[in-house]
Amino acid sequence: MKHKIIILFLLVNAVVFGQIKTPSLSPKSVSTQSVGLSEITIEYSRPSKRERKIFGELLPFSQVWRTGANAATKISFSKPVKVNGQLLKKGSYTLLSYPNKNNWEIKWFNYSSSRWTNYVKEQPLITIQVPVNKMVSNVETLDIRLQDITLNSAKLFIEWETTRVVIPLELDEQKEILKSIDKTLSGPSNNDYFRAAVYLHETKTDLDKALNYVQKVTSSNKALFFQVTREALILKDLNRKSEALDSAKRALALSEKAKNDDFIRINAKLIKELQ
Repeated sequence: MKHKIIILFLLVNAVVFGQIKTPSLSPKSVSTQSVGLSEITIEYSRPSKRERKIFGELLPFSQVWRTGANAATKISFSKPVKVNGQLLKKGSYTLLSYPNKNNWEIKWFNYSSSRWTNYVKEQPLITIQVPVNKMVSNVETLDIRLQDITLNSAKLFIEWETTRVVIPLELDEQKEILKSIDKTLSGPSNNDYFRAAVYLHETKTDLDKALNYVQKVTSSNKALFFQVTREALILKDLNRKSEALDSAKRALALSEKAKNDDFIRINAKLIKELQ
């Protein structure tokens, strides 16, 4: 009888404790960021310092680290990307880091398993070296994120404790975009012309073509304030100040009519610079 009671007690406890849910010490993070025409997704678990010395102690220098906690960190690219100058195809990858005092060695692998130890003996697709940047602030929880995002690039920041490493990412989408522009503009709308002009202007690819496209829109008396503002900015960058001033004045009047305070300020400042 006593034996049965003990077994029953153990079974009850197993059920009770099996139902207990507690927060993870290294919570999972998933973030997706658009860069150009691509999407980059980062999935990882975020450990915290909790009064520990991280690099050089908890994580000894030159030893492999999963660049996260729990499962393998996963980074997915919807299009091909250059990682620190080395090309990776579109797909999902994991990375193993070897932190040192002044630089990190980071190995990239095709993602095939959440078990990070599976990759340790594999041959990496690419291996990169990145310098360590020391920060004044102390980052309590590991942070992996995209920063300094442009139309065709971004920087992957890895920060923890007072250590930051930065991995440049480049997207070679210009051929695809220019092909799309040429195809679309064989029968374009005003919106197509304007979007093409913005891209060519922002990337400084072809300012003359950017002006040609935007003026196909602004030549109409139905042009909108932000479209004429773009014309003024392109003319300014082409050093055609007199024409830029005329466009800025027109854009200011349209902005005032639309009661758009942001563009009123932009054009007022632009006029002051051009006068």
